[in-house]
Amino acid sequence: MENLNIIANIVKQGVVDNPDLDVLTFEDKGIAEVRTYKDLWENGQRIAAAFKRQGLKQGDRVALLMQNHPEFVEAMVAAAIIGVVLVPIDPRTRGDKLTFMLNDASCMGIICADYALDTMLSCSAKVSSLVFGFVVGDDWSITNSPLTLISMRSVLDAEDLNLPVVVTDDLTPMQIIYTSGTTGDPKGIIVRHGRFGFVSQQGKQVFGYRDDDRLYTGLSLTHGNAQFLTLAPALKMGLRSVISRKFTKSRLWDITRQYGCTVFALLGGMVTAIYSEPQLESDCDNPVRLVISAGMPEALWSDFSKRYGVDIFEFYGAMEGGMTINPPGIGPVGSCGKAPPSLIAKVIDDTGDEVAPGTPGEILFRPADGSPVTVEYFNNAAASESKTQGGWLHSGDIVTMDADGWVFYLYRAGGGLRHNGDFINPAFIEKVISEHPQVSDLAVYGVPSSSGAPGESDVVVAIVPDEIENFNAQSILEWCSGRLENNMIPEYVHVIEELPKTASEKIQSRFLVDMFEKNIGHIYRA
Repeated sequence: MENLNIIANIVKQGVVDNPDLDVLTFEDKGIAEVRTYKDLWENGQRIAAAFKRQGLKQGDRVALLMQNHPEFVEAMVAAAIIGVVLVPIDPRTRGDKLTFMLNDASCMGIICADYALDTMLSCSAKVSSLVFGFVVGDDWSITNSPLTLISMRSVLDAEDLNLPVVVTDDLTPMQIIYTSGTTGDPKGIIVRHGRFGFVSQQGKQVFGYRDDDRLYTGLSLTHGNAQFLTLAPALKMGLRSVISRKFTKSRLWDITRQYGCTVFALLGGMVTAIYSEPQLESDCDNPVRLVISAGMPEALWSDFSKRYGVDIFEFYGAMEGGMTINPPGIGPVGSCGKAPPSLIAKVIDDTGDEVAPGTPGEILFRPADGSPVTVEYFNNAAASESKTQGGWLHSGDIVTMDADGWVFYLYRAGGGLRHNGDFINPAFIEKVISEHPQVSDLAVYGVPSSSGAPGESDVVVAIVPDEIENFNAQSILEWCSGRLENNMIPEYVHVIEELPKTASEKIQSRFLVDMFEKNIGHIYRA
């Protein structure tokens, strides 16, 4: 019997059950590319055959460097057919970081979008294992390349075959997904096929997806959220789902209306950007019933839910593991939930002792059934051991847990914002400033205090204005006065054209700090 935890077999079963269902619609600025189960299977077969022609065998690695194109999912099917391990990389990655990932994973091939081709080729000479690339899109022409470059269009124009699915074991590696590398070189998390199959069932069992739901995401498929909350359950449940090429806050609600999407996922870094859009009478006129959120700011939670007429399902999860859930109307507003019955969670201090309820500390997890906790970083046994020391998964996230087990996320370890002796919650500042009529997107971060006090930060708000040439920075400070406590009003307004974000739309504060220090953009002192 075929293992239906394997993505290729999930798609193959879809061909048997409903071959012509438009299970995935990939949209980009109003243009749609539809994929049925039959399309995904046949194109997966064609890409698998092309992999074999390049000499790939089970266990070899191929990188993906693209936004959310149909070929991304088709490559996932192809990889499972012949046992190749994929290495998804945010296409904005470049330079030494991209070179490191390709070298660390010893990638033999890469599937690269035409808009990322120059970036890839600029570092390909430093990656000795890399020998070929399939290029998605037609906007490229390379006459002198160290790699064999093949148009993905020609790959998909070939006759499809009927190659058997060689992956049968849940424990076979499926992907290596790299962390963002905020504290050093990125670490490659080995994601096994069984995990993809397991989470494909969680849409219904945990998040309450219905058989008539239509899912939507604009998050990158290089990130676990888009794969686990949208792609996997869509394929498993046969849900007609929509995937945008990339996240768009201005078209979000129009897309859900156009396609009748009822559920979508977002991350905390996106919430403020969405909420900062001009308020319209039609905001509640949308088909969305449920937003799956990871990082909904408490200050925005109720207002966001009321403005758009949606329920909020808040959760916490990391690629390495660990999870808490807060279904709509169950837990307190602001909480990312409780650990599910399959997990045990505790909060510890710097000495490793469990803290009292309400006391900040690092959250740890372990399986409730007593089975060992496992995390495997590719080529990094020391990091794997450190992550699971003492039999617990060490998250690196600072939270509080109340006496009833409800968890409240505070910040990433080392990422607290302390100002004049108080810990500042950036979410409250961001909510107030997001309502300013000239603000398109923003993030609050800290820089070392001008007072020189150890551990203290000056508060900076980075703002992307609607119209940068007509933006009045002083109006931001006037807006904050009377709306925020004095200790929360930013010392600096940092005006830039675009916020640096990860593939999962998380703000990369370290880059903002670097821009601040290098005086990139326009910086105004209060």
